[in-house]
Order: sequence, then structure tokens, then C-alpha cells
Amino acid sequence: MNHVLPVVQVKPPARPDLRGAITPPALPIPDLQNKPEQQRAEDMRQFLTAAALALVLMTFMSAGLGWAVAGRVLRPLRMIIKTARGITARNLHQRLDARGPDDEIKDLADTIDGLLDRLQSAFEAQRAFVANASHELRTPLTFERSLLEITLADPGASAQDLRAVCERLLAGNQSQERVIEALLTLARSQRGLDQLHDLDVAKAVTTALNSAREQAAARGLRLETQLDVACTSGDPTLVERLAVNLLDNAVRHNTSRGGWVRIRTGLDAGRPTLCVSNSGPTIPADQVDSLFEPFRRLATVRTGQEDGSGLGLSIVAAIAAAHNARLDAHALPEGGLRVRISFQPA
Repeated sequence: MNHVLPVVQVKPPARPDLRGAITPPALPIPDLQNKPEQQRAEDMRQFLTAAALALVLMTFMSAGLGWAVAGRVLRPLRMIIKTARGITARNLHQRLDARGPDDEIKDLADTIDGLLDRLQSAFEAQRAFVANASHELRTPLTFERSLLEITLADPGASAQDLRAVCERLLAGNQSQERVIEALLTLARSQRGLDQLHDLDVAKAVTTALNSAREQAAARGLRLETQLDVACTSGDPTLVERLAVNLLDNAVRHNTSRGGWVRIRTGLDAGRPTLCVSNSGPTIPADQVDSLFEPFRRLATVRTGQEDGSGLGLSIVAAIAAAHNARLDAHALPEGGLRVRISFQPA
């Protein structure tokens, strides 16, 4: 038997009407228009604060780093200054002797060392010059004093003896006068030229030949001359002294009778040139340069001897240097010396 269940319709519960019964809380509504400007200002303030702090920090770091680097870089300079201030005429041998890489500071130290080398050489040459000059002047004075004392101590000295002593003293006085004149000429040449005048080297040599011919004839020497025009600028008196000293040296040290002296002036490669060659004894090649130093001779003779005072060629070198002239000296293989001086064109 079939049973049919009745259909029951269920209605959903009725929703209560909450309107007016529950009031929702009031929520703040953001200001969508003003918020971006405020955020931008806040970001800018934070950025400026961070930038100021970073700037202060970088300033201190840079100052510290710069102080450290500067101290490391300037330390060699301080050592150079301290060492250079302690160098005097008594310790010119001391050098900076900088170590390290080849940079500007080492170049500066090497340059100062080179300057000290030149100063030391100049001081040593000056000391040697003063010592030699003192010896050259003191030796004849000592001899003259001894000669006078011996003569005056002899009660039986005749008028003829006294006259002979006076003649010897006069000869010694003339020798000292020549040495002093040579020293003054050397000092004047080393000081430089005050004024320049146009001159012809050939004319200066012609004047010098007038005093050399008699001496050459007495020694039996042959003078060979070729005097062409050689115009330059300089001091005529000093150039004449240069020629006189060159000719005197060529004649004085020409020991072989029947020897020769050749004098030539003219243009050589566009430069006014004076060349003096002479026969004579063989000169070692390594001693040629020393002949142009004051009081240097090949033989150990002193003032009053036939070989002179040892100042002639040093005066030649000083006069050539004062005129910016180039001096070349060579020992001849067969004996003798050749000296060539090239002046600046006028």
C-alpha cells in the first residue's frame, strides 16, 4: 500500500529589521588630496637629515684620510728639509741619498745632491787655489827675507854685494808682481763681462805676436802664422791677454831648439776660431785637462823658475768661459800641444 507524504513548505526565518536599532561606528575618512604633499615633505626632511649626517661623516673621514696621506707624502720632504738645513761648508760631503720610487720627490733629492756635488767641487777648488796662491806668494817672500838677513848679518859686505842683493830682490819683486797681475786677471775673467765690444781676434793675436817674436827668436823657434779675419764680441783686453798667454805657453814649453809654433785665426764652421799649436815634450793625454787648472804644471817648479807661475792656461780657460767660447786642447802624438778656442759669432 503506497503512502504519500505530504509536502511541507518551510519558510526561512524572517530577518529582523535592524535599521534604526544598530548604529555603525563613525570611521575617519582619509584626505586623499593632502596626504601626498605631507609625505613628500616628510621624505624630504628625512633625506636632508641623512644627507647632513653623511656630509659631516664624510668630512671627518676625508680630513683624517687626507692628514694620513699628506703625512706619508710629506715625510720625505721634511727629511730633505732637515738634512739640507744641516749641511754647511764643513760637511759638504753629506748627501740626502733619497730612497724609494722614481717620483718627483726623489728627483728633487737627486737634484739637490747634484748641486751639493758641484758646490763641494767648487769649494775644494777654491781651497786649493787659496793654498797654492799663498804658497806662490809666500815662497819668494821667505827667500827675499832670508837673503836680506844673511846680507845684513855680514859686516864685511861690500857695496857690490849689496848691489847684487838688490838686483836679486828686484827680480823677485817683478816675479811677484806678475803673479799678482795674473791672479787679478783670473778673478776678473771669472767674474764675467760687463760690456761687449766688437773685435777681431786676428788683431789681438797680432798684438800678442809683437812680444812673442823676441822670445821665440832667442829660443830658435819658428813662428808660422795664418791670421784671417775672425770677428766676435767681447772684451778686447781679455782676448789679447788670452792670446798672449797661449803664445807664451807655446814658446816657453817648447824645449827642442828648432821647434815650431803655429798660430791660425779664421772661421771654423761659422765660428771665429783661434788655434795655437806647438812642438815640445810629449804630454800624457790624461794630464791635458789639468794644465788649465790654477798652479798646475807637468813639472814641480815654483814661481821664479823658467816655467812660470802655472796661471797662464787657467787664465785662458777663464777668459774663454767668460766669452762663452769653446776650448779644446789635445796632446800631439809627436809631442807638444794644440789649443783651439771657438768664439761666438759677432
